Amino acid sequence: QVQLVESGGGLVQPGGSLTLSCTASGRSLSIRTMGYYRQAPGKQRELVARVGRPGSEAYGDSVKDRFSITRDSAKNTVFLQMRRLKPEDTAVYYCKVQSEAIDPPRVYDHWGQGTQVTVSS
Repeated sequence: QVQLVESGGGLVQPGGSLTLSCTASGRSLSIRTMGYYRQAPGKQRELVARVGRPGSEAYGDSVKDRFSITRDSAKNTVFLQMRRLKPEDTAVYYCKVQSEAIDPPRVYDHWGQGTQVTVSS
């Protein structure tokens, strides 16, 4: 059983910054990637950022110049630093962790409960 504990989120003014974090725990956990997706009302869930090994970061087009994702592999924790936030960044942000098993070989997706980020003056 994998558990994800998310923190961060809240209300911030346009142009402000916010950092989200997500820690994964579980027995014999082998993580492939960690990242965040977001979903705004009436819209589909979309990739914000994800990271596997160092240097393998991927970002959604709308955030790539403003957000930064880092991973502390020793602590199974991912951080999403969000800068120059815009009202259109308002959404529920979900942590996603992809883990893998060896025997039998299989990949699992685990989702957090989500945290609200609201950008408004």
